[in-house]
Amino acid sequence: MSETTLHRYLGQARKSVDGIDKVTGRARYAGDVNLPGMLHGKLALSMHAHARITGIDATAARAVPGVVAVLTAADLPTRGRQPSSRQTTTLADGVVRYRGEPVALVLATSLAAAEDGVAALQIDYEPLPGPVTATAALDPAAPVIWPQGAPKSDTDLTAAHAAVARGDDRAEHKASNIHERKRFSRGDALAALAAAEVVVEGTYRTAIVHQGYLEPHAVVADVDPVRKQLTLYTSTQGQFGVRDEVARLLGLRPSQVTVVPMTVGGGFGAKYGILEPLAAAAALATSRPVRITLDRSEDFLTTTPSPASTITLKLGATRDGTLTALVAEIVNDNGVYPFTLGGIMSTLLGGYYRCPNVQIDVIEVLTHKPQAGAYRAPGAPQITFAIESAMDELAHQLGVDPLELRLRNSATTGDPMGNNDPWPSMGLTKVLEAAANHPLWRERAPGSGIGLAIGGWPCGMSPAAAVCRVDTDGVVRVHVGSVDISGVNSSFVLVAAEILGVPPEQVEIVAGDTRSGPFAGPSGGSQITYSVAGAVAAAAREARRQLLEIAADMLEARIDDLDIRDGMVQIRGVPSRTVPIGEVAKRAEEQAGGPGPIVGDGRAAPAENAPGFVAHIVQVAVDPETGRVKPLRYVAIQDVGFALNPLMVEGQIHGGAAQGVGWGLYEALRYDERGELLTASLMDYTLPRAADLPSFEAVLVHNPAPNGPFGARGVGEPPITAGAAAIANAIRDATGVRIYELPMRDEVVWRAIHGL
Repeated sequence: MSETTLHRYLGQARKSVDGIDKVTGRARYAGDVNLPGMLHGKLALSMHAHARITGIDATAARAVPGVVAVLTAADLPTRGRQPSSRQTTTLADGVVRYRGEPVALVLATSLAAAEDGVAALQIDYEPLPGPVTATAALDPAAPVIWPQGAPKSDTDLTAAHAAVARGDDRAEHKASNIHERKRFSRGDALAALAAAEVVVEGTYRTAIVHQGYLEPHAVVADVDPVRKQLTLYTSTQGQFGVRDEVARLLGLRPSQVTVVPMTVGGGFGAKYGILEPLAAAAALATSRPVRITLDRSEDFLTTTPSPASTITLKLGATRDGTLTALVAEIVNDNGVYPFTLGGIMSTLLGGYYRCPNVQIDVIEVLTHKPQAGAYRAPGAPQITFAIESAMDELAHQLGVDPLELRLRNSATTGDPMGNNDPWPSMGLTKVLEAAANHPLWRERAPGSGIGLAIGGWPCGMSPAAAVCRVDTDGVVRVHVGSVDISGVNSSFVLVAAEILGVPPEQVEIVAGDTRSGPFAGPSGGSQITYSVAGAVAAAAREARRQLLEIAADMLEARIDDLDIRDGMVQIRGVPSRTVPIGEVAKRAEEQAGGPGPIVGDGRAAPAENAPGFVAHIVQVAVDPETGRVKPLRYVAIQDVGFALNPLMVEGQIHGGAAQGVGWGLYEALRYDERGELLTASLMDYTLPRAADLPSFEAVLVHNPAPNGPFGARGVGEPPITAGAAAIANAIRDATGVRIYELPMRDEVVWRAIHGL
């Protein structure tokens, strides 16, 4: 059976398998878990960006009715361990290094009592100096945040989102606020830039952006004190990684920790384990279940938003528009712990377009702010804003069509990325060709406020397993260990249905925990469909083989003459000779000496990833009196390989494009000179509302991935990459001015229009 001929169910829009549970409120989130004897935890967060803790008086807090315990670093099994990342943080020990660092945990029989306990705590601090911006941190006179050297993380749970690419290590071997300095290069970029006939240069600044998920972080830790067994009910994107990290931090074996992933109310790269180590340590310390949930302000203060970036970029080209040189410097403000996005940023910045001479210097900087983390296609919105603004400006200087300039230089399969590895199968030229033929671009008039940008993501891959079993009622149950944050289960249903020849309604996805579920990688980096769907397909094929083997005996026919349609095994050409797959499963479970129950195992380990590319066209209206930018139309064109479930794919594209609008026009976490967060609520942090968004049109380009299941590519990350850049280019078309910073709020645009 050729996968390319199977289209009974695949490629057709099917509703979400868990949609009814979510819209009716039946879906269970981590915050819904209630266990007997459970304690509610409330964090006391640091009020300073850098200070010495001189005293914690918990007397009044312990006297609050309902308060059971007040825990500090000394009370936890993690005491004495230096955290190396936000994922390894429990409670601050002696010194706080960012506003919002957890200092104490109050446990009570109710959340209200825990909140009262935190209010009654007396924590004394001695403020200490320290840089809170990248500029201040790079000053040679600035205090060094980690005088003994930045702590090295044993693991990086967000690596699925942003794998660090190779580069030349240029770090100085002395303590400083630069935790990594690398160069990615090919050719002689400086000489080529000096010889270029046309040069475009600019400095592009992006703000710290929060992932903006609907559900703040939440976890419940249950403990069996006799066996030292922990069970974590949590909102996570990567259950196996969280299990291993919690076990490591607490000195347990992974088999002693079970992670039960609950319904995730949005993650976008941020939910790889922030509260889990603390909740687990608190449960062990008290021998009682503990629940910790963050409110919205706490979530803004103490989680892992995307880093602020400053990208200085110079492009050199010939007069006919052929790129000859790219020279760039990327400075990332990563907060208090090391976090390296420079590799993936350089890979993309130097890889969107063919250019023989490239030099990209990356400076990863530490500051007294919360550690930066992954946010959907981490690093890509920042570099795409820079390179696509520069390409647009180059087109204006040369007087050529911006799309034609991109097509002339766009990378294709085999061309080098910024780290000089060749691109695997990719479809940048295909999405640009689709954009060229779209009426919004083809029929545009100069000054009509229409901009275009491309964007891309390598898309991840990881080994995965799945189990497919057929029950006597004819229901096919597919067991997976992946976390569904984007509707992937609604595609897995179609994969199993397609291969087994059963209606999708007859397929059920069973998502297991770390004890019961087959292994799968974390839900990040656009890898779950690409990796797990292959395992589901393999498991379904094995189950199909077993069904046909037994049915051949029941129907007295050759296996090669059998097919399965609508859940019935039939002899080809003899539609009257059929047997339901449930009957076949019943025979398998009853037949002594037979092959046994219908259970198919499947594994997948892709050897090559399948990048996803987009071209976004945006039309905006700009009010010159106020600088207000209103998006009017938005066309998102994406190479999806093959859309297993177009409804889910289009939903991902709409959501990512909406987040791109947020990056472009609204969102920023702002800190003052002391490191105090000024935008710690949704009254201050502006997320785009429905009224702020245009209508979205998704255009799916089917460019099958050579190694993807049925040709599918990852689709989650690419939709966010091009939005801010496309809006910037649309503003340039409407007003004639170039904006160099994100977000492009009213005042920023107004000042640019008026030359201020």
